[in-house]
Amino acid sequence: MATTKPAHQKELFGHPTGLYILFMTEMWERFSYYGMRGILVLYLTAQTRGDNPGLGWLDGEALSLYGWYTMLVYVASIPGGIIADKIIGQKRAVMIGGFLLVAGHGILSVEVMWAFYTGLGLIIAGVGMLKPNISTLVGGLYKQGDERRDKGFSIFYIGINTGAALAALVVAWVADQWGWHAGFGLAAVGMVLGQVIYLSGQKYLITVGNKPKEIEASSDDVSIKDIFVQQFSATRPLTITLLLAVISSIAAWYFIGDQKIAYIIFFIFLAVVIGMMFTIYEDLRSQVEKDRYLVLLLSFIIVIVFWGAFEQAGGLMNLYAENRTDRFVFGYEIPAAAFQFFNPFYIIVFAVPVANFWLWWKHRGKEASSLFKMANGVIIMGLGFVFMVFASMQYETLGKSALYWLALAYLFHTIGELCASPVALSFITKLAPVRYGALMMGVYFAATGLGNKVAGLIGESASEAGELNIFAGITIFCVVFGLLVITILKPLKRLTHRAEEEERDMSH
Repeated sequence: MATTKPAHQKELFGHPTGLYILFMTEMWERFSYYGMRGILVLYLTAQTRGDNPGLGWLDGEALSLYGWYTMLVYVASIPGGIIADKIIGQKRAVMIGGFLLVAGHGILSVEVMWAFYTGLGLIIAGVGMLKPNISTLVGGLYKQGDERRDKGFSIFYIGINTGAALAALVVAWVADQWGWHAGFGLAAVGMVLGQVIYLSGQKYLITVGNKPKEIEASSDDVSIKDIFVQQFSATRPLTITLLLAVISSIAAWYFIGDQKIAYIIFFIFLAVVIGMMFTIYEDLRSQVEKDRYLVLLLSFIIVIVFWGAFEQAGGLMNLYAENRTDRFVFGYEIPAAAFQFFNPFYIIVFAVPVANFWLWWKHRGKEASSLFKMANGVIIMGLGFVFMVFASMQYETLGKSALYWLALAYLFHTIGELCASPVALSFITKLAPVRYGALMMGVYFAATGLGNKVAGLIGESASEAGELNIFAGITIFCVVFGLLVITILKPLKRLTHRAEEEERDMSH
C-alpha cells in the first residue's frame, strides 16, 4: 500500500527525513565555517605582495584576532540559544543564522578592510544563531525515550565532520590556486547550498523548533535576568564581582600594551560570570547540589584547558604547517590549510572504536566515569604536542620538519577530543542544578569560548618564547593537569553523590 503519511512523519533509512535535511544543512554550514577558519590566520599573515597577497600581519597579531574571533563565535551561542528558546523558536533562529552566514562569508570575499571586519561580525552572529539551535532540532525529531535518538545524533555528527574534512581540502586548494578571497567566496557558496537545502526541507520539520507559546516559554529554569538581580542586590556576590572587575581592569590598563579596551571589556565580562557562579552557589539549598556544583565548576576548568591547547590547530599549528613544514608530496606542495583535514577525518575513522573501547573498559569493571575520560582526553591530547616538539627540533636541525609530525599530532589530538568532548556536555547536564540547567549550557559554551581565547594567547606568546618551548610547555601542563584530576578522582566522585549512577538507574 502507498504511504499516506504527512511529510514530517516520513522516514528514510529508519530515521525521520528531517534528520537528513539538518545533516546536509549542518554539513554545509561546517564546510563554510571550517573552510574560512582554515585559511583565516594564513591570509592575515601572508605577505602584502606576491602570488597570493594577504594582509601582512605579524603572527602574534593574527593569532590574537583568531583568539577573539573563535571565542566570540562560542559566546554568541548564549544569546542565540536564549532568543530561540524564549522568542522566535529554533527553526527560525537556524534560518536567520543561515542568512547571516551567507552574508558574512560573501562579504569576506570582497577585498577591502571594512568588508573583512563586517564579514567576521556577521559570521559570529550567524554561528551564534545556528549552532546551538540546530542540535535542538535534531533532538526534537525523536519522541522522549526513542532509542534511535543517539544514533540520530551520531549520523548528524558525521555530517559535521564530513563538512569540515571537505572544507579543509577544497577551500585550501581554491585559496592556494586562485587567492584567499576565492577561498572565502567558496565558503559562501557552501553556506548558500546549506541554506537552500534547509529552506526546501521545511515540510519535514513542521513539528519541531516552532515559536514558543507563552506557557512553554516560562519554564522552571531561572533566567539570567533573575540571577543578575540577585547578584547585584546581594552584598557578597556584588562585592566579588566589583573587586574582580576593578582589579583586572586596572591590571589590563597598566600591563597590556595593545587592545587595552578590548581586554578591559573581556575582564569585566569574566568578573560578571564568576560573580554569577558565586550567586548560584549561594542560592543552592541542599549540600548535595552544592557539592555537585563544585565538581561542575571543575569540569568547566577542564573544558577551558582542553580547548586552550586543542585550538592551536587553526592558529599556531596552521602557521607551523605554512612556514616550517616540508609540504611536498610526489613533487606537489600541499597547501598548509589542507592539514586541517586530519582532525575531521580521524573523527570519522575513530569515533566508533573509541566509544567501543570505553564500553569494553567499563564492562571489565574499570574506572570509566566522565571525569576520568575527560582527564585522559586532556592527557592524550597534550601528548600530541610531543610530536610538535620533535618537529621543532627537526626544523632547528634541518631547516624544515616532516609533515608526518603534524599527522601524528592531530591523531593524538583527535583521540583526546573523542575521549573528552562527547562526555563533557552530557556530564554537565547530569550535575547542573535543575533550576539552572539552561544557564549551565550557556556557561559551557562560554568556557569553550574562553578556551579558544586562551589558545590565541598561547599562540601569541610563541613569537617570543619560541615554538619548541610553547609545544613542550603545553605537553607538560596538560599531562600534569590530567594526572592531577585523576589523583583527586575519588573525592570528586564522592562530591557528585552518584549523579552518573542515578542517571543510569533511571534508564532501566
